Amino acid sequence: MSTAEHRSRLDRRALLQAAVAIPAAGAVVTAAGAVPARADSMTVGSGGSRFDAESPRFALAVLPDTQYLFDADSSDPAPLRATFRYLVAEREEANVAFMTHLGDVTEHGTEEEISLAADTFKGIHGKVPYSVLAGNHDIRSSTDDQRGDSAYLTAFGPERYASMPTFRGASPDGYNSYHVLRAAGREWLVLALDWRVSDKGMRWAQGVLDAHPTLPAVLTTHDIAWSDDEGAARLSDNGKRLWDGLIRGNDQIFLALGGHYWPPGRTVLTNDSDNDVHVHITNYQDRYYGGAGMIRLYGFDLIRGVIDVETFSPWFLARDPEQRSPLEAETIELTGPTDRFSFAIDFDERFKGFAPVPVPKPRPASAVMPRGTVAYWRFDTSGTSAAGTPGAPVADGALVRDLTGNGNDLTVSRLHTSGPDALTWSADHHPGQPAHASLRFDGGKGPDRGAVLTTAAGAPVNSTKFTRGYTIETHIMLPEPFEGDHSWMGILSWEGRNGDAGKTTGWSPLEPTCSLNLSPERFLQFVVYPYAQDADPTSWSHAVPVGRWMHIALVNDGRRTVMYVDGSKIARNPAQPSTGITTLGKPRRCTQGWRPNGHPHVRLVDAAPIPPGIRRWTTSIGSARLHRSPRSGH
Repeated sequence: MSTAEHRSRLDRRALLQAAVAIPAAGAVVTAAGAVPARADSMTVGSGGSRFDAESPRFALAVLPDTQYLFDADSSDPAPLRATFRYLVAEREEANVAFMTHLGDVTEHGTEEEISLAADTFKGIHGKVPYSVLAGNHDIRSSTDDQRGDSAYLTAFGPERYASMPTFRGASPDGYNSYHVLRAAGREWLVLALDWRVSDKGMRWAQGVLDAHPTLPAVLTTHDIAWSDDEGAARLSDNGKRLWDGLIRGNDQIFLALGGHYWPPGRTVLTNDSDNDVHVHITNYQDRYYGGAGMIRLYGFDLIRGVIDVETFSPWFLARDPEQRSPLEAETIELTGPTDRFSFAIDFDERFKGFAPVPVPKPRPASAVMPRGTVAYWRFDTSGTSAAGTPGAPVADGALVRDLTGNGNDLTVSRLHTSGPDALTWSADHHPGQPAHASLRFDGGKGPDRGAVLTTAAGAPVNSTKFTRGYTIETHIMLPEPFEGDHSWMGILSWEGRNGDAGKTTGWSPLEPTCSLNLSPERFLQFVVYPYAQDADPTSWSHAVPVGRWMHIALVNDGRRTVMYVDGSKIARNPAQPSTGITTLGKPRRCTQGWRPNGHPHVRLVDAAPIPPGIRRWTTSIGSARLHRSPRSGH
């Protein structure tokens, strides 16, 4: 694989440079898309590489036993220098937060070997923060961390890390250290523990955890587990001591990394809080050229809820492909199940026992109605005339007030002979939603059923043309599983056909003059017949997800319309002009139902789960807002 090919694959892991913003209804909207990383979130190393501490994706580099590269008169630091050059050069692209060495830096721990290794580490020093711990080949293996002075301690003791912004301290003996790094908008703890941690060392490590009770922790040490040939890892004797004395009782530790043994392996253990702890062995000294400075990148992705792991040798990667020997080509990247894999972690759920995510409090309507807000509806007690308990039906005739005071109140009615379950109250909501409530729609056909929320005949919004632009916002969630005959469903529309308004261009003269809909394939469609043009500019989203809330925003600047889903601009936004909204003075509807013969029922949507095999549509409403002009800052 060429350097370009490898970097392309790394790029596809989406190690992004900017955090994804998911604004709430009432958040300011821009036509620019995702919020760029703040300047103060970017860490710049002396080598000029940048690290984005706020991006939801970052990498932890893991470097195992390098001992055969520092082995008396056969030493060759070139592979490790190449690894450090790679990490420095790729720090911005891969968003590398930190590198940790797992011990056995050298083969014999002599002053000459240690000195050469320490000099080699200058290639990364001050450019990427890192930790190093002692392996049994770096010190007298029969001792624990109370062994006193050594060549290793002189070169890789606390003084080496003192200038690093991540370094927070070491045990009194100097052989154990810890770092706190900021990544993905939060702080993480890295414990680097000696080959053999003494009882004093264990008490020190416990003190570090006690002093940082809300930080998720990665424990690194030299000896924690061994593996069989199939990659199934088991705790070693020292690993059992660490597990019983430190790991299992501290829920913060979710990942434990060790070297020493080969082949590589992994396992998942359950701690005293009934949570997973991932235990991995990383060691390639048995491979060609002593592993050739091979590294692992642990790609943390807090958006997808996974950690992607890949293993490769930057030294071989940098070689001209035509000049690589067969063994170099064979060893450039390891792709077996213990070297290249992903494992899922719901980070909020995993960390909630010691670092629960605070739930935002409901916000008053006044806090989310900037100047220019034409209409704002929400479905908690502040926004309805008779808000009920979760699961209770919303009565026909119930009033959802326009909290701007502009008189665009919505009145509830059911379609045809729909029963009470067609529209019910719900406490479910988007985590960033100002109102902690929603409406749950249960519509479908055969028989036709659904519910509608409609403005009164004389409501001001009915005839507002929005010639200077507008922003429409709502929160929606689709049912999981998404099964059955969903047909087309409406989310929001103005009543009145575009043909009656004299619009001759368009898919059908029966379409409403403006509507937000959902296709059976879960594509959002926003179609508008502009006031100033005979056209039907239509935005199409991707297939939106099910089972989770989304923020939808439609922003028109007076010239064209752009759709955003969770703060990201979609691809299929039309370039054709779009000024204002054609209106016939008829009511605006927020409804849910199916679409017979091209006449959509409309809705603000959100969903609750439905049992498999039931052919129906189930949704709930979050909150919705309409601005007279486009907002900036989505």
